Amino acid sequence: MKNLIDKTALQKAFITSIPTLTGYIIMGIAFGLLLSDIGYNFIWAGLMGLFIYGGTMQFVAVDLLANQVTLLSAALITFLIHSRHIFYSISMIDKYKDYGIYRPYLFFALTDETYALVNLPIDSEIDKVKYDLYLSILNQIYWITGDIIGALIGSFSLFNTEGVDFTMTALFIVIFLEQLQTKSNIFPAVIGLSVSCLCLVIFGPENFLLPTMVSIVITLLIFRKRIEKTL
Repeated sequence: MKNLIDKTALQKAFITSIPTLTGYIIMGIAFGLLLSDIGYNFIWAGLMGLFIYGGTMQFVAVDLLANQVTLLSAALITFLIHSRHIFYSISMIDKYKDYGIYRPYLFFALTDETYALVNLPIDSEIDKVKYDLYLSILNQIYWITGDIIGALIGSFSLFNTEGVDFTMTALFIVIFLEQLQTKSNIFPAVIGLSVSCLCLVIFGPENFLLPTMVSIVITLLIFRKRIEKTL
């Protein structure tokens, strides 16, 4: 344990993770409230934060549990939503090659925010292995904490969850608008928006999610070379 705790690396990791702390606590509370609203207590919220640890997927899982979808549909949706994490992990193979026993967890913990933070430059005197480990653990602790707090609030109060499920949607709208403003190539965004609207019209609001995600992946693969040329 003495060799595991590096106060300098831990302090740096905590300072770096503060923006994630505020975001994860708030988003986690929103998820915990929704999960509690369909009858699952704080234990389930904590376990989902521990083993699923995916903001988008956990919000989607609330609907999957509420509507009792088939295991196959749940598996396909999970794969498509988290498919980007495959590329995160591939890009980190060389970076994590000397991280020893920490590697499996570090790959598992590569959320969007953690991926961005572990790739930021840090002072050379800080142990990078310990820093990345602490940063990944702290971020997951924040998320689990938010999940549990939200579920507890939902369990012990008559909290009105109407509109809470829009939290993740609002987040992605902000990200989408930011991408439109900062990226010179908006073709991928146009593809996503167009395919989503088309599938919504064809399949309806209750069934459009899965065909939309499959269609977007296929369309992006078709236009991959064109997109890469303009990046």
